[in-house]
Amino acid sequence: MDKTQPHPLFKLATELGPLLVFFVANAKFHLFVATGAFMVAVVAAMVASYVVTRHVPLMALVSGTIVIVFGTLTLVLHDETFIKVKPTIIYGLFAAILGGGLLFGRSFIAILFDQMFNLTPPGWRILTRRWALFFLGLAVLNEIIWRTQSTDFWVAFKAFGVIPLTMVFAVTQMPLIKRFHLEPASLEASEAAEGDVSKG
Repeated sequence: MDKTQPHPLFKLATELGPLLVFFVANAKFHLFVATGAFMVAVVAAMVASYVVTRHVPLMALVSGTIVIVFGTLTLVLHDETFIKVKPTIIYGLFAAILGGGLLFGRSFIAILFDQMFNLTPPGWRILTRRWALFFLGLAVLNEIIWRTQSTDFWVAFKAFGVIPLTMVFAVTQMPLIKRFHLEPASLEASEAAEGDVSKG
C-alpha cells in the first residue's frame, strides 16, 4: 500500500505530542497518571499517523509497543522503575539493531527512520556507526539521569531534552550525507538504498 508523505509539522506533532501530554500530566498529577496518559497519547499518535499517511513508521511502532508493555507493568505493579527504564530499552534496542546490522554488512538506518538515503557503502557504514553510538549514549544518559535525579527532572529531560538532542545530532550528520551522497539513477545507489554496506 502506498504511503503518503506526512507534513514535517504533523510528524513532529505525533512525536512531541505524547511527550507533552506526559510532562503536563506529571506536573498536574503524578507519574502514574502521566504514564497512563502517555500510553493513550502514544496509541492516538500511531492511529493518527495511520489515518493520515496509511502507514506507521517502524521506529514509532517499536517505541509504541515498548511504551505499552512497560507502561502496563508500571501501572499494574505500581512501580515507576519500569517507565523510567523504558527509554534505556528503546535506545539500547536501536543501537543493537544498527550495530548488529553492521556486523552482517547491512545498514538499517533507512528502515528505522522510515526514509531513503542514497549513500555510498562507506557512507552507510559511517552514518550507521554514528547513530548506533548516539543511541547507546542516550541509553547511558537516561540511566544516569533517572538514577541520580528527581522524577520531575527526568520527565522534563524526556519531554524537552531528547528530541532537541536528536535533532541537533541529525543536523550535524548532514555534511556526511552530502559527502557520500549518490544520484539515485546509478546501480550503486540502488544497492545503497537497500542499505548494503558490504561493498566498497
